[in-house]
Amino acid sequence: MATLYIKEYQYVASTRQQSYVQIGQEPPVAEQTVAIGGASAQSAAFNANTQYVRLHTDAICSVAFGANPTATISNGRMAANQTEYFGVVPGQKLAVITNT
Repeated sequence: MATLYIKEYQYVASTRQQSYVQIGQEPPVAEQTVAIGGASAQSAAFNANTQYVRLHTDAICSVAFGANPTATISNGRMAANQTEYFGVVPGQKLAVITNT
């Protein structure tokens, strides 16, 4: 079964010199997975502290964000084994659907 892995972050990481880097500060505030299939599937609502998410997919898919999103193949596409970071609104969700 194909899966979208979600890590939720409140902060981006910083170096000892107080420079910010484009990765989430571990540990994440929450983690969840969503099964990827032929119909749109939603995540749980993001944590109230979540500002960024790290998505990793093991299959080709499309994702959409919002209060009650429905993913279609016209939404942003992710390749199999791709990892991306996105800024998000706390309390919102993402939806995912398989793509080619």
